Amino acid sequence: MHHRRAFLSYTAAATAVSNLPCSLYGKSSGRTGNQSYRKRIGVSTYSFWGFRRHEFRSIEKCLELAADMGFDGAEILQRQMEDQSNAALQKIKQRAFTLGLDLMGFSTHQGFLRPDREERQKNVDLTISQIEQAYQLGIPTMRVNTGTWGTSKNFDTLMANKGIEPPIPGYTDENGYEWVIDAFERIIPQAEKRGVTLGLENHWGLGLTVEGVDRIVRAIDSPWLQVTLDTGNFLEEPYPKLAKLAGRTVLLQAKTYYGGGTWYTLDLDYGRIARIMREAGFRGYISLEFEGKEDPLTAIPKSLAELRRHF
Repeated sequence: MHHRRAFLSYTAAATAVSNLPCSLYGKSSGRTGNQSYRKRIGVSTYSFWGFRRHEFRSIEKCLELAADMGFDGAEILQRQMEDQSNAALQKIKQRAFTLGLDLMGFSTHQGFLRPDREERQKNVDLTISQIEQAYQLGIPTMRVNTGTWGTSKNFDTLMANKGIEPPIPGYTDENGYEWVIDAFERIIPQAEKRGVTLGLENHWGLGLTVEGVDRIVRAIDSPWLQVTLDTGNFLEEPYPKLAKLAGRTVLLQAKTYYGGGTWYTLDLDYGRIARIMREAGFRGYISLEFEGKEDPLTAIPKSLAELRRHF
């Protein structure tokens, strides 16, 4: 009953969004010319579930909420899927279609920072299977990671250290770059075959820094590996860092923290971020990733209104 009552409270925010004047959506600049257009905004199913809200685990339920709240599309967190059979994937695709939602992103996990070649191959095979799932769902882009070194005690410790952790004893980041680049060289042909553009996220491990993401993407040198840019993963001085990767970005993940974040809370200036992305010529999807403690049924519509104001 609590969530049913809370769900009703988002309607005012949704109505406000629908009444925003076109001038607030901004204009493109840079490489794409000056015509006015409305950015399309989706929401990650992770925003509802967050690895802990069991009542929002169902992908279909998240899609229904996203459509009711006025989103244009949805990004699916692959780990959230309870059934990964083809029948289940086709059911999700059909439900999104009947709701008028684009399935515009597939967020996956893998890890290549392992000395054991067989362990790295397992992650290569895992990523290829995830590409196949994205293809079956009709999703055009997929978030990928380098993985972490795994030398932190747990994720809370990793976050307490701002994502910084030492390599496995006896190895260096240079070993890690070699392993990651080798892995993606084997994965990219499958991404191209299935028409799924991979986006390497600035997300811990060797993706913690602009230089790390840029080095890997440039080494692969393929249009099928670009960048998924997360606004909340540069914990200090984010704007110049976001600007350096904006030109290669195929999906922008926009974080909000209503109610305060679990590990940290960032006060992000989305007006400034929108300008950065426009100047880089970005015309792709924005995907909301809500990470606050507030009820998602009230916080997510507020987040959508905030993003609509600036994008």
